[in-house]
Amino acid sequence: MTAAHGVQGAGVQGAGVQGTLDDLGTPLSEVTFVVVDLETTGGSAADSAITEIGAVKVRGGEELGELGTLVDPGGPVPPFITALTGITTAMVTAAPKIESVLPAFLEFARGCVLVAHNASFDIGFLKAACAANGYAWPAFPVVDTVDLARRVLSKDEVPNCKLGTLARFFRTSNEPTHRALADARATVEVLHGLIERLGSFGVTSLEEMRGFAKAPTPEQRRKRHLADDVPNAPGVYLFEDGSGEVLYVGKSGDLRTRVRSYFTGSETRWRVREMVGLAESIRTIVCATGLEAEVRELRLIAEHKPRYNRRSKFPERAIWLKLTVEPFPRLSIVRECRADGARYLGPISSRGQAEEARAALHEAVPLRQCTQRLTPRLIERGRTRVCALADIGRCGAPCVGRESADAYAVHVDTARSIMEGDVRPVVAAARVRIDRLASELRYEEAAAQRDRLAAFVRAAARGQRLAGLAGLPELVAARPGFDGGWELSVVRYGRLAAAGTVPPGAHPRPYVDALVATAETVFPPSGEAPGGVALGAPPSAGATAEEMECVLRWLDLPGVRLVELDGAWTCPAHGAEGLRQWIDRAYETAYGPPRPRDGRPLR
Repeated sequence: MTAAHGVQGAGVQGAGVQGTLDDLGTPLSEVTFVVVDLETTGGSAADSAITEIGAVKVRGGEELGELGTLVDPGGPVPPFITALTGITTAMVTAAPKIESVLPAFLEFARGCVLVAHNASFDIGFLKAACAANGYAWPAFPVVDTVDLARRVLSKDEVPNCKLGTLARFFRTSNEPTHRALADARATVEVLHGLIERLGSFGVTSLEEMRGFAKAPTPEQRRKRHLADDVPNAPGVYLFEDGSGEVLYVGKSGDLRTRVRSYFTGSETRWRVREMVGLAESIRTIVCATGLEAEVRELRLIAEHKPRYNRRSKFPERAIWLKLTVEPFPRLSIVRECRADGARYLGPISSRGQAEEARAALHEAVPLRQCTQRLTPRLIERGRTRVCALADIGRCGAPCVGRESADAYAVHVDTARSIMEGDVRPVVAAARVRIDRLASELRYEEAAAQRDRLAAFVRAAARGQRLAGLAGLPELVAARPGFDGGWELSVVRYGRLAAAGTVPPGAHPRPYVDALVATAETVFPPSGEAPGGVALGAPPSAGATAEEMECVLRWLDLPGVRLVELDGAWTCPAHGAEGLRQWIDRAYETAYGPPRPRDGRPLR
């Protein structure tokens, strides 16, 4: 006490002298940590629930208490979660619900610092549980051992910052097993190992530890000069290494502000921090409008395929549903849209969604589902085989001559009509099955049929919207600018051919004429349908599906006006666009806000 009073007195007598003990922060040895780990039914707090909570309270290296319990999530535990954690539905059926467990956990953690490995996941579920049960989330200080490990351990020491990897590195006595209490115990030992490492950085207090994980890395501080010449303008930026390889491509409405943020503590993504360490230069491309910047970003990512970009790197990997061109056509899932006279539906976001859409179409049209090659000569010679679907009446068996070529051609014409825009047969067939299954109380099977229909509707609606834009030789549109002028875009066959602006108060006509005259020449896409409307989404001669969707989003913004239009911009009268509200309502009834499995919002 005497020493403390002496220090305080010195601080009062003169400025710039030694501060008080309070200024040093809370020593780590005096901080009470509650290390928490959760097991859940999925990865999102919005549609998953907690199945187990494990927490360990420690201070000064000593354990003060533990809390561990299974939690009834209110529904079945998915099989893949059971395979990962060993927690079954039977195990949690008799467990307390989260509304009973949550008060005990909040009391256990009162006044402590929460610690978790990948804290955003665990804290996100706990906050969601509090909100759902009427509890205000306490303002817990939070420490993430992942952030600490990324700062104090090098790539040479650990290849990644997974809990199992860190437990092996620090040789913990508790091994992570994907069970909450065991993982919390292992995280305690990892935390103690990281605190020892922090001592070599001069970090001795809680405040210093929390700030240390968010502070700029030495590489970030050393390379701030790379942003010195970046302009304050909308555009695209490219991080490049010493050999000129593009590491990362991004866009911004203010290039200078965005690029400078990569060299501050606000940038906490470890992959981006790693990228900054490798970067030796930053190249910028100033764009006239935000749409041009967004499109240029997509094109540059597709061209360079930077290792630190995760999205839009492989537009060529789009999935299509194809009605093949052969004597007895079938539906095939392919990765390329060719000018071969076939009908295509798509692009589709994943193979799983493509299989669902194909199943929905098969429910409406009895096309063959086998993959064997069929020709009239092979059928006459008996060199084909019949499948089980023919035995149960799901296929007319043209492979063995039970169904004539003319009769099968009727099915092909129906499928072609559906893929060209009339989706009514698919919807009618799906609704009949959904209503029958629901009346028989087979709700899970009815939901599966609904999901199939939703996958088909999404694929068809997307393809029809893109096809309408891809078939236009030229579209010129204007949007009011923030400064009182106008943003102009020239789109040809779905591709952004030019972008520009009109100054405030200027007459737009001369600017429009000049922009159209200097716009990029875009040739008609191959494989057009009669009338100039592309079947499916755009081939490489026009634009990628993502670029066209950027253009469509821009055209849907408030205030956008069509200036010139060459051609007819339409969607089929009986197409999938009119069904999106129906699918929305079906999903909203079952799951709340519509968010299908592929993550793409329907609205």
